[in-house]
Formats: sequence, structure tokens, C-alpha cells
Amino acid sequence: MAKSEGGKADKKAARAAKRQAGKEQRGQMWQALKIQTKQDKLLWPLMIGAVVLSAVVFFLLGMLWGGQWWMLPLGVLTGVMAAMIIFSRRVQKTVFAKAEGQPGAAAWALDQLRSGWRVNQAVAATTNFDAVHRVVGRCGIVLVGEGQPHRLKPLLTQEKKKVSRVVGDTPIYELIVGDEEGASPEQVPLSKLNRRLTRYPMNITRQKVDALDTRLSALSTKTGAHNQMPKGPLPQGAKVRNMQRTARRRG
Repeated sequence: MAKSEGGKADKKAARAAKRQAGKEQRGQMWQALKIQTKQDKLLWPLMIGAVVLSAVVFFLLGMLWGGQWWMLPLGVLTGVMAAMIIFSRRVQKTVFAKAEGQPGAAAWALDQLRSGWRVNQAVAATTNFDAVHRVVGRCGIVLVGEGQPHRLKPLLTQEKKKVSRVVGDTPIYELIVGDEEGASPEQVPLSKLNRRLTRYPMNITRQKVDALDTRLSALSTKTGAHNQMPKGPLPQGAKVRNMQRTARRRG
């Protein structure tokens, strides 16, 4: 009997925790919506337009199919989903626009990658916050540089030589966060960085991703502590403080 009552209490606590988490998430979304509305005058017109357009399209389809009125609420629901997608993408665009060009922005963006990627921040860096981040995924290894290209090129070359001695014939790609077309290494805007990573071909298995990351982490340990960029974009004018830290690994 005691065990049964304990189980009911656990389920009740779990439901309460779930409700609380949902309430907090809705609160965060509402705050984000209010902030975005202040700086994005097109947000509400686009969201409302998506709902209205979807409702009209579904309503007309329902009429063509013999007066299927239930298509209207389905259209409204579809429109609400489209509006939420618009909201999410415009918030993301605003966040990336504010982070663009700030030290630590690329490291922060890489932290948004989904599971399956292994990110080691600032495996090489300068005191000016130029840094090279190492990303291991199904494509192989990607060295991502942020900072001034003329200072990053020797850092990337040095890191590539060091990594290639460990990974054998595994593909190694190089990227610099920037907007110069036709540059070498390839440059990509901050807002498109993660999307660019997902476009590389899948060259290795998931098991090899873990094995490679373990070997590279061991190499980093042998060569000493890493320089780590800040966990998010720094405000303009921020000072450099204690760059020597252990690299942060994303599981």
C-alpha cells in the first residue's frame, strides 16, 4: 500500500513539474515575443498574414471538395504553426545579427549544433580573440576560425598539420567566419555557419566520430591547456582575461 501511495505521489510530482516547465517555457516565449516586437515591425503582420492566408487556402479547398467546413479550423492551426516558425526564424536572425563580429560569436553559434557533433572551442587562439574551433562530425573534421583572416590563416595551417598527424586520411575542412566571397579558406557568415557544416558530405561513421574526438582530446591534453573563447559574444570593448582554460567539449 505504501509503495502504491509513493508511486502516486511521484506521478503527481512529475505532472506538477511538467506543468511548471511548460509555464516557464510559455513565459520565456512571451518575453521573447515582446522584445522581438519592439525591434521588428514586420513580425506581427507576417505572423497574422500566415494565419489568414492558411485559413483562406484551406477554406477554399474545403469548398472545392464539397463544403468540407472542418478544413477551416485545420487551416487556422496550420497557419499558427507557420506563424511560430516565422517568429522563431526572425528571432534567430536578430540574435545572430547582434552577435555578428563580436569575439566569441562563432563559439556560441557552434554550441547551438544538435547532438552528433563534437565541438572543442579555441584549440588555438591569440590574445586578440582570434581563435580556431575544432568540430568533429560525420563529415570528418572542420576547423572554424573567427577573427582577422590574416591572423587566422597561420593558426589554421598549424592546427591542420597537428590534427592530420593523428587522423590519417579523415577529411579536414577549413572555414572562417566572415563574408568575403571566393576567399581561401572559405568564409561563411555567422548566421549560415551551422547550416554550412551540415552540407558537408558524410564521410565517416558515428562510431568513428567518437573515436576521433577521443584521440584529438588526448592530443590536446598532451600539448597543454587550450585557449578558450567566451561562452557567448562579448560586448564591444570587453577586456581579455585569463584565456588559458580547458577546452569545453560538447557531448
